[in-house]
Amino acid sequence: MLRLEGASVDIAGARILRGLSLHVPAGGRVALIGRNGAGKTTTLRALMGLVPLRAGRIAIDGRDCTRVEAHARAGLGIGYAPEERRLFGSFTVAENITLPAEVLRLPRPEVERRRDAVFALLPELHDFAGRKAAGLSGGQGKMVALGRALMVGTRAVLLDEPFQGLAPALALRYAEALGRLRAALPDVAILITESSPDLLTSLVDATYVIERGEIVSA
Repeated sequence: MLRLEGASVDIAGARILRGLSLHVPAGGRVALIGRNGAGKTTTLRALMGLVPLRAGRIAIDGRDCTRVEAHARAGLGIGYAPEERRLFGSFTVAENITLPAEVLRLPRPEVERRRDAVFALLPELHDFAGRKAAGLSGGQGKMVALGRALMVGTRAVLLDEPFQGLAPALALRYAEALGRLRAALPDVAILITESSPDLLTSLVDATYVIERGEIVSA
């Protein structure tokens, strides 16, 4: 489904990824584990086209998308929830969630169908759908970022450090939401980065460990 092969990335003259390869099959839940600075976020940004590959290849469903522009990756069915959430504070929760589907100019009935599916999967988002994103807690913002990613992630969803900074109760609710994804989206590939493997033990099928931009265990 989602494959990164021999990826090398340089940022500001420094090598960040060093021939990294990983595979997330259709319906697979895969963790990418590593310390801060190991290259986890850069891996997701490379998959989204936000940083260019110096070498290597990206493919989804067997299609080479290495040179597909970043703004077009969502159109390939890839959803992305960055660690810092990046919500529009003046937009409501519902507006933030539906924004990527509207940017893709999906028909209004399809936008509403996807939004309702997200609300069914993450009911607490429905409860504060009309609230401005600027008034959300960090944990609530993470949930909104997940819902936004699911709006366009029909093939793959990338989640960057979703548990970082969450209080235990919110972390539990987020984990429960991720657990529901398998039944609701059985064919969607999900790649989750985290610093600690303990948070994802029961949620993933496979784990890659990254150190200094290289996979050291899979």
